[in-house]
Amino acid sequence: MSTRAYSLISHQKELQLFFETNKSVPWLCFDTEFVGEKRFLTRICLIQVVTPHGNYLIDPFEINDLGPFLTLLTDPGICKITHAGDNDYRLFYTHFDVVPANVFDTQVAAAFAGYKYPVSFKKLVENELRLSLSKGYAVADWEARPFNPQQLSYALDDVLPLYELWQSLTEKLKHKNRLSWAEEECARWEDDAFYARDPHQEALNSGLMKALNAREQVFLLRLFAWRRQVASQKDYSKEMVLPSKLIGTIVKSMSSGRDALRQNRRIPEKIVHQYGAEFERLYRTPATDEEKTLLEQVQPEEMENPREEILIEMLHLLVKQKSFEAGISPALVIARNALARIKADAGAVEEYLGRGWRRQLLGERFVEWLLRFDQLQLDINDGTIELRIVSDADYH
Repeated sequence: MSTRAYSLISHQKELQLFFETNKSVPWLCFDTEFVGEKRFLTRICLIQVVTPHGNYLIDPFEINDLGPFLTLLTDPGICKITHAGDNDYRLFYTHFDVVPANVFDTQVAAAFAGYKYPVSFKKLVENELRLSLSKGYAVADWEARPFNPQQLSYALDDVLPLYELWQSLTEKLKHKNRLSWAEEECARWEDDAFYARDPHQEALNSGLMKALNAREQVFLLRLFAWRRQVASQKDYSKEMVLPSKLIGTIVKSMSSGRDALRQNRRIPEKIVHQYGAEFERLYRTPATDEEKTLLEQVQPEEMENPREEILIEMLHLLVKQKSFEAGISPALVIARNALARIKADAGAVEEYLGRGWRRQLLGERFVEWLLRFDQLQLDINDGTIELRIVSDADYH
């Protein structure tokens, strides 16, 4: 592992010198420390970097323009090495509209090398490099200045092993003929689409949505949008604006008006006093055409279908078996709830399985079973289990 000496970068000129020193390096390891509590946007508090030229800690509080570092992130000639780096890249995308190039993530790579996904950094380092890491400052106050030297030592621990992990995992994956699969999975982070989020998905994916009538659904959609807007304006967390645990109660109470909110002991009086009139307006205003179109995405609650449950379970067992045979964590391949969601949806199947490593692993027959799920039949005869496509003619 690299030496523990480091340069603390807290001035723009120092960051520019860092860039000039490292703009032609073949690889760069990095991690971030951030704080997301009590604010709308997570705040980046420290950036830890290791390159062939040394170790660096960048203090973004003291630097007006992180452009030189962001330029390295987007340079396709430099391999960026991270562990669970999707969170870090999402931060840079949110704050700076930056999409990385040439990324390699050790958590993703480990899933192709036989580790459970997601594997912790500490466990991976211990198993691959036989090193023990201290996690004593995992919940430190990274906004506090000046830094505690022990904090910075902890922060370095999150990047110093990354280069050796990259080497170790790369060799294992080459031996297993899985390196291209890991690289393909990491490359998803190099696409704008990976970071795009529908602002209404929080409401549309809410378990409450399917149980509501049309007017309540519109109100729920608006309530989530209102909470997000207020949180953004005040730079509060959404939970500070309106706790999620109260949303269902508020939605159900609004059908009887603001008085029902006041009389409900579960809803704090402060919230009713501050926002009651706004909630009533959101509830009473007729639905727009756009809202009606959005709510078409909500599928009605389905009656339990034992046949479908058994078929989904069988398909998921096949995913786990194929993953086991290939030495890949099944959690990275496709989750059971994803199978239930994409069955018989050609667009969703293509999005999940595409033409890449997942399709190679699971095979064309598995893809056909998903696409023709309504015609899929499970037969059990004399200890033999068979999945097959049944045509309409088979029923006559």
